[in-house]
Amino acid sequence: MMNCLQSWPEPIVRVQSLSDSGIHVLPDRYIRHPSDRPSFTPISTHANIPVIDLHSLLAARDARLRQATLDRISGACREWGFFQVVNHGVRPELMKSIRQLWRDFFHLPLEAKQVYANSPPHMKGTGAVSGWRRVRSSTGATTSF
Repeated sequence: MMNCLQSWPEPIVRVQSLSDSGIHVLPDRYIRHPSDRPSFTPISTHANIPVIDLHSLLAARDARLRQATLDRISGACREWGFFQVVNHGVRPELMKSIRQLWRDFFHLPLEAKQVYANSPPHMKGTGAVSGWRRVRSSTGATTSF
């Protein structure tokens, strides 16, 4: 296991590699200081995920209505970090195809997924994919974007 950790450039070893290695204790460099960890103190016991209706943003000719929607998006991002979107205009067939595409991608072998991985020091996400066509060709998906 130590060779695996030492052979990867700083600051990270891919999570899947750590998992596959069979380690029983997470290396210290992967553990955040308690002051950097998220707080699990509930703000409300009856909280609902913000729902943003994009129809008013996409079709609104009224600047006030448009601004109100933008303000709701901004507030949801600041307070929650995410939100649910409705009336976005994306066809259900396309959403179904995209859902299948990401499922196929995450079932690929590690070597195939690493083509799209961030190179250190970026620790979040998979970075900017230079084109979905590469992902689609590796998963065999036929979705068009």
